[in-house]
Amino acid sequence: MPSRLILAINPGSTSTKFALFEETELLFEKNLKHTPLELIGFQHITDQFSYRKQLIIKELQERNVDFAGIAAVVGRGGLVKSIESGVYRVNEEMKKDLREGKRGEHASNLGGLIAEDIAANLPSAIALIVDPVVVDELQPEARLSGHPLLERQSIFHALNQKAVARAYASSLGKKYEEMNLIVAHLGGGISIGAHKQGRVVDVNNALSGEGPFSPERSGGLPSLQLVELCFGGKYTFREIKSMLVGKGGMVAYLGTNDFREVSNRAASGDREAALVKDAAMYQVAKEIGAMATVLEGRIDAIILTGGIAHEKEAMNYLMSRIGFLSKVVLYPGEDEMRALAFNGIRALNGETEIREYA
Repeated sequence: MPSRLILAINPGSTSTKFALFEETELLFEKNLKHTPLELIGFQHITDQFSYRKQLIIKELQERNVDFAGIAAVVGRGGLVKSIESGVYRVNEEMKKDLREGKRGEHASNLGGLIAEDIAANLPSAIALIVDPVVVDELQPEARLSGHPLLERQSIFHALNQKAVARAYASSLGKKYEEMNLIVAHLGGGISIGAHKQGRVVDVNNALSGEGPFSPERSGGLPSLQLVELCFGGKYTFREIKSMLVGKGGMVAYLGTNDFREVSNRAASGDREAALVKDAAMYQVAKEIGAMATVLEGRIDAIILTGGIAHEKEAMNYLMSRIGFLSKVVLYPGEDEMRALAFNGIRALNGETEIREYA
C-alpha cells in the first residue's frame, strides 16, 4: 500500500499553522503569522476562510505536493457543541455550526471548514477534527458561575493541553489517566486546566472573558465596570465584543499581540511594556493557584506550554511565583500538529473510532 499523506491544519487567532506528514513522518511545517493589520479588514472570523485557505493551497502547490496522495485533512476543532474528546468527521451539521458561530467566533472554527473544503476536492481524502476547543469534562461544581443565567462553559486549548499532558506522563512511564496535572497553554489565548486522572475537571473559558488577559483577550474584567461601559452609550455591542476578544489584553495596552515584541520593549527599558508583561504572568500565576485548589494540592506537575513558554524571562518570573506548588516543566510551543496528524493516522488505521457529529 502506498504511503498516505496527512495534512494537518491549525488556524489560531494570530497565525495559520499547517503541516504535511507522510504516515507519521513530518515532511514540512509552516507557521504563517498574521498581524492585526493583515486581519483588520475581516469583520467576522469566517470571512477569513478564503484568505487562509488560499495561503495553504499556495504553499502546497509551490512544494509540488501530490494532492491525490492526501488521505486525510485534519483540522483543529472549533466552537461546536460540547462533545466528548475524540476524532470527528466533518459533516454538514458541523459545518453549519462552525459557520454560524453560535458558541462564539474563534479562528479554530476555520479548521474544520478549511479541512472539509480541501478534502472535498481530492479523490479520496476525508476531513476530520480532533479534540476541539469545546471538549467538556467539567465537574458539576465548576459549572456554576454565580448566576443561573450564566453557566460556565468549557472552551480551552484541549488539543494541545491533552497532547502535552500525555507526552509528559509517557516520559515518566505513566499513563495520563493516572496523574493530576495543571496545564497552562500560553499563546494568543490563555487557558489553564486542572487535569484530574485524565479529565479536565476545571478550566477557564479562554475565549469569552475568564482567567488571565492574553496578548489579545481581556480575560476576566470587573463586572459592574464592564456593565457601565456597555450601557454608557459610547460603544456599540460590536466594539465592546472586540475589546474583549481581538483587541483586548496586550493589544489594548501596548498596540501589539506579539509577546516577543513586548519582551524586547521591556528589556530595552520600556516601563509600561515591562509592567504589562509582568502583570500578564502575575494573572497566570493566580489562575494556576486557583487550579491547585481544584486538585486539593495533590499535583504531580505544572506544565507550561504554548508560544509564550519560549520567553525565558517571563517563564522565570512565572515559575518564581508557582514553584512552591509543585514541579514545573516546560513544553514550549505546541504539539498540536503532530497530535492532529497522529490521530488522523489512527483513524485511518481503525485504531480509534471516527465519531459522527450530531
